[in-house]
Amino acid sequence: MVGFDAKKYGMVVADLLHPTKLAPLDSGRPNVSVRALLQSLSDNPDFLGKPIRDKLMANACISGLWLYHDFLEESHAISQEISSSAGSYWHGILHRREPDFPNSGYWFRRVGNFATFEELKQAAVTILGDEPPEWAQFMLGEKRWDPFAFIDLCERALGGNVNAIPICQLIAQKEWELLFDYCYRAAVGYE
Repeated sequence: MVGFDAKKYGMVVADLLHPTKLAPLDSGRPNVSVRALLQSLSDNPDFLGKPIRDKLMANACISGLWLYHDFLEESHAISQEISSSAGSYWHGILHRREPDFPNSGYWFRRVGNFATFEELKQAAVTILGDEPPEWAQFMLGEKRWDPFAFIDLCERALGGNVNAIPICQLIAQKEWELLFDYCYRAAVGYE
């Protein structure tokens, strides 16, 4: 996936993702200006701009959109009902943001080796650049994406132990984009 173009997900989603923002590593502040639109998604069969073929994966998209706007409780209510690795992934991200790091790890163990991990690993390497900080070396040495190491890094960053919040936010944004795209493609039946 080269770049993230919100318009490819339909106008409703494009409107919800404009303007682009980086999510905080913590729970953030809910964007109440979009609450009504988010609440209407479940009743709108066309919210993804194409016919929905997999309702659970469409719900995974909705969970991700609530999370994008920092409504963790609403995202949680949806993701905990999705008994797939994608549902567990959204669940793990939101617990990482609460921050409830042990619970996040629990959900990432349920995710397993997810389809977007390879691309996320490559994106993280690109984000780190040619001269990554010492605390980021573990990401370069891994052969595949390690969500548990990322949970630990976010915890250390929020605790003030490493100056990693901006880089963690960029990686988390790419993680969100990749997961949303995966769920969207599964929801509408397009690869």
